[in-house]
Amino acid sequence: MMTRHHSIWPEGMPKSLDAPQQTIFRNLAESAARFPDRRALVFYGTEITYADLLDRVERLAGWLQSEAGIAKGDRVLLCLQNSPHFVIGYYAILRADAVVVPVNPMSKGAELEHLARDTGARLLLAGQEGLADAAPLVSAGLLDRVLVATYAEETNPAAENWRDIALPDALASLDAAAVAGPGLTRWADALAAGHTPGPHLSTPDDLALIPYSSGTTGQPKGCMHSNRTVMETAYGGVVWNPVSEKAVHLATLPFFHVTGMQAALNGPIMQGGCIVILIRWNRAHAARLIQRYGVTRWRSISTMAIDLVNDPDIGSYDLSSLEALGGGGAAMPEAVAAKLKAITGLDYIEGYGLSETMAATHINPVHAPRRQCLGIPVFDVDSRILSVADGPDFGKELGPNEVGEIVTHGPQVFLGYWNNPQATQEAFLEIDGKSFFRTGDLAYYDENGYFFMVDRVKRMINASGFKVWPAEVEALMHRHPDIAEVCVIASPDPRRGETVKACVVPSTAARDRLTGQDVINWCKTQMAAYKCPTQVAFVDSLPKSGAGKVLWRVLTEAEFAPQETARTGTVR
Repeated sequence: MMTRHHSIWPEGMPKSLDAPQQTIFRNLAESAARFPDRRALVFYGTEITYADLLDRVERLAGWLQSEAGIAKGDRVLLCLQNSPHFVIGYYAILRADAVVVPVNPMSKGAELEHLARDTGARLLLAGQEGLADAAPLVSAGLLDRVLVATYAEETNPAAENWRDIALPDALASLDAAAVAGPGLTRWADALAAGHTPGPHLSTPDDLALIPYSSGTTGQPKGCMHSNRTVMETAYGGVVWNPVSEKAVHLATLPFFHVTGMQAALNGPIMQGGCIVILIRWNRAHAARLIQRYGVTRWRSISTMAIDLVNDPDIGSYDLSSLEALGGGGAAMPEAVAAKLKAITGLDYIEGYGLSETMAATHINPVHAPRRQCLGIPVFDVDSRILSVADGPDFGKELGPNEVGEIVTHGPQVFLGYWNNPQATQEAFLEIDGKSFFRTGDLAYYDENGYFFMVDRVKRMINASGFKVWPAEVEALMHRHPDIAEVCVIASPDPRRGETVKACVVPSTAARDRLTGQDVINWCKTQMAAYKCPTQVAFVDSLPKSGAGKVLWRVLTEAEFAPQETARTGTVR
């Protein structure tokens, strides 16, 4: 085990974590017992106490079992914006001994269809704004039922602290009365039914969560996590950066993503903290909420922090209540980190993790952080760098300042990919008798054990912290009747870091009429907005190997070296 980082380990902190041996739901039950009258959630003028939150979770869990027929181990799709509905739905699914499948609420029909087929889920919890994509799955027989949340029902527009912070118009205008049809149930009706769930039977080792990640080929893959693996990073996060039980957390990271789920939901609930929820990112709203509610902790991605510090009115807000800042998803630019510290007096603590590790395996030590650094391996994590060079040195363990693939062993590592034993086998290797997960990320560590990202082995595009998997986008784009071939690559973008570019070979019949805007418009109806190509280049052919595989690296290298001409045919 590499122990260089122990020389900078936080003083007095144990190197091994003794996480609670219980389910994630039990964290909520215990906090509600300790702090029944304390605010748990604040959402657009509505305040929900821990006692009220637990009551709603129990009633919804009862409905899941009694009306929706959910049994232990069943998978349930959870496709909601940041809201009390997400929190209640998440914990109710776990209370009912079922498995949460968190879904990006920007997902479209084809994406939801894949998740329903892959998980075998028969129930979807969705926002009313997504009904056009969700309801057809009931008609097609892929789902039995959709439980529909209308966010405006949980708001209080008259609340003084929220009069200048309203729901986005597209969400505020939705009316639950319009929710009607086969297989559709209104959220309020499910709670009003007043069902009581049976005993909570899950154990720490039972499956609790299947967030979807993706590799370089095929559709997204489900990462199986038990209550135990989820608990490791949720508990580890509050120990690494000590949290007061009275902390106020600003939730702007999406709850469906593992970082937001752990840092802004599970961690705070475990401690009995207050979560102030912003349904969509808005820098002015975030700054006002920090000031008004005395927010002490904010986890974000770098693009949110960049947006905040670039607000010309940033100096007019009192952000002095903040005690901790941090996040991940993409490296924090040096200039922005410096400006944040000048404004708040705080270092932005960066970390590194994946869906397969249920968030962070590496975090910067709070007392000695490095900028644009992944951090050091946290509790019980054995992380190493292996050579990816062709030849006899492939897989050789490397030393300081040598670039290779990060491989990780730790208690938070996932159990494998859902229904995909081959992908699971390929994702792990054995070193010194221990199983290590191959992250696919290229990095190095220095003499003190700090890890630094260099590149990615996987074909991932990092657009403002959102992970875009080219093979998934390609698979959806191949449904377009006028596209013969397509290769999706990253393109440099000054704001997003990277953006999505599609190199398209049009069908013969469409060569003279298909435009890039046509392709982009079509993509917007088929996939989440952040996955959609923002650039389309038409080419006569794609570069291929002798075996017929598209040489995506050739296109990517040409894109990041514009002075060179890509040998891909004529770009129109």
